[in-house]
Amino acid sequence: MTIPTSTGVGTPETVAVLAVDTKPRKKTTFWSQLKVSLAMFSNPKSAAGLIIMGVFILVAVFAPWIAPYDPNAQHLNETLQPPSFTHLLGTTHIGQDVFSQLVYGTRGVLVVGFLATIMATVVAIIVGVTAGYLRGWKSESLSALSNVFLVIPGLPLMIIVASQFQDPPLALIAAVLGLTGWAWGARVLRAQTMSLRNRDFIQAARANGEPLYRVILVEMLPNLLAIIASSFVGTMTAAVLGLTTLAFIGVIPVSNLNWGTILFWAQQNNAFPDYWWWYVPAGLCIALLGVSLALINFGIDEYVNPRLRSAGERARAMKRKGMNINAAVTQVRTESTAAAQAAASPESNTA
Repeated sequence: MTIPTSTGVGTPETVAVLAVDTKPRKKTTFWSQLKVSLAMFSNPKSAAGLIIMGVFILVAVFAPWIAPYDPNAQHLNETLQPPSFTHLLGTTHIGQDVFSQLVYGTRGVLVVGFLATIMATVVAIIVGVTAGYLRGWKSESLSALSNVFLVIPGLPLMIIVASQFQDPPLALIAAVLGLTGWAWGARVLRAQTMSLRNRDFIQAARANGEPLYRVILVEMLPNLLAIIASSFVGTMTAAVLGLTTLAFIGVIPVSNLNWGTILFWAQQNNAFPDYWWWYVPAGLCIALLGVSLALINFGIDEYVNPRLRSAGERARAMKRKGMNINAAVTQVRTESTAAAQAAASPESNTA
């Protein structure tokens, strides 16, 4: 801002005055940072996916109270019964309640899925971010390691490892799935980290003498949260499909109850296609869990991609205004048009 002044000679001069912003700045807190980090899940698609996932988690946690029967209990006088009030999803060839097996099977699927995904995500973050930040032979060595694991056939390796044990625990199955599922996430994180390491705020942190762990944890990881979340969702999808595939082909012992073992016993006892209540619910649960993960991933992609985010916000704004987003010609709604529509509405005429 400038103000005119007058000197003794008579010619006005201009004195520059610095405008000082006296408005107090809002202090950044942990909860505000958490709110910004979780903004990717405010999308309706992500919200729908999280609701479906939350239902599955609640079913897994409260399985003993939801299931009406012991999933392994046999009722030989009620074999291959169709759905009824007594057995909501019918019974198997030895009278086991399918609904109870489905509820307890949810626990096995989610436990293995989350354990495998957490393991794979941690390894992907360590290898990918380190390989992207470092330079020279260290970066190339970590990149080569991820490339080797990327081309390893996952399913044959899982079959070989799981077949070496009489009754492999869930932790071992999750470890095998996580070992074969971290490489793709590491590649994506390496590429994103390489684009971040030359940014001004990273260079400033290095110039200030910040240690390596602080540069990575404080400066880089908050900018990689969306990529990490997307990698987490994709890895969990692959882990769930890998677990159900191993169970369906009989590699995992039938004592580890999950949706894949339900399909295995249905296939072994020729349930297709007559006894649909034995295999259709398990297949629908697998598909529904995949849909929930896909919806969460769609929301994360919209948050990460600025074009998708702006297009989604524009479409939601048009819907709130009552405009057709699929129309070939965009409707222009002015204030006069809105006033005319309000005047022609039945409520205004009644008033």
